[in-house]
Amino acid sequence: MSGPVLIWGTGAVGGAVGAALVDAGHSVDFVDMDNAHVAALRDPARGLVVEGPVRSRAGPVRAWHPDELDGRWDKVMLCVKAHHTAAAAAMIAPHLADGGSILTLQNGLAARLAASILGREHVVVGFVNFGADRIGDGRILLGNRGAVALGEWDGGTTARLGEFWRLLGDFESEAVATPDIWAFIWGKLAYAALLFAEATATSGIAPTLDRPELLPLFRALVGEVVAAARAEGVEPAGFNGFAPNAFGPHARALESAASIRAIADFYRGGAKPHSGVWRDLAVHRRKTEVDAQLGMVVDIAVAHGIAVPALTGLIALIHRIEAGAAVQDDAHLSELALAFSAA
Repeated sequence: MSGPVLIWGTGAVGGAVGAALVDAGHSVDFVDMDNAHVAALRDPARGLVVEGPVRSRAGPVRAWHPDELDGRWDKVMLCVKAHHTAAAAAMIAPHLADGGSILTLQNGLAARLAASILGREHVVVGFVNFGADRIGDGRILLGNRGAVALGEWDGGTTARLGEFWRLLGDFESEAVATPDIWAFIWGKLAYAALLFAEATATSGIAPTLDRPELLPLFRALVGEVVAAARAEGVEPAGFNGFAPNAFGPHARALESAASIRAIADFYRGGAKPHSGVWRDLAVHRRKTEVDAQLGMVVDIAVAHGIAVPALTGLIALIHRIEAGAAVQDDAHLSELALAFSAA
């Protein structure tokens, strides 16, 4: 064991990873803003429940609301939604030991937000692509395994990186410590553009990606993110069926279609048919991460003079659904594809 760990945010990611660490014998404390969720995690009769085809477990864990937390930790895993990063980092600050570090297990460029509060010297950057959902108070569905990676901000090798890598190995045995973590982060942003598109529909990830008439839209969405990444000096990495090079300016439609099909196959028949963004809109009726993920990409692209009509159209559509001005519908993507084609 490598010392106590604080998991900040006990949703899909924090709950799934933290449960594996507890079961491996690590000392883990969990923090969440939801009082009912915290109470369920503490419940001696049930506790933190993980279910699904990958792993199952149940049992109480040490869980706290931020107002109850006392102490300082050398190792913190930040697992909140990207748009809650700044607020969470500010709350973590008094609980981070001198010389302590946080590992950001989040989507998008959340590590940049955490570093703006805590300083780059305290941040290790993480990437996850496994499928999980919080399906109730104290309940996490772990639907499928997926790529997990982590790395230092500047690509270096450090003792703390090794410690976090060994911890993550108790959750995902194929987790990798990489000198090029930003390639994974930007790869996930490009991949996420497809999942944000799926969230506006109703059919699910695989059926939505299977729609051949949407291929030009999918190529545009991913291509815009890849262009922004390259303008930042990053070549996005591929994983779980996603091949970034299939969406570059010189890629053929057949290459893009093959990658889209491989991503659909990754989800096909699994226990997680919809994205977490879809659940935010359809189940939780709450704001998504779209601004903290794709919105940040748009800002970066614009700063580099890159046109992003597909991304801006998708973001506007998600905003309408969030505001209740539109409902999730398979027809949205057809309309967006037509609007994009006419632009």
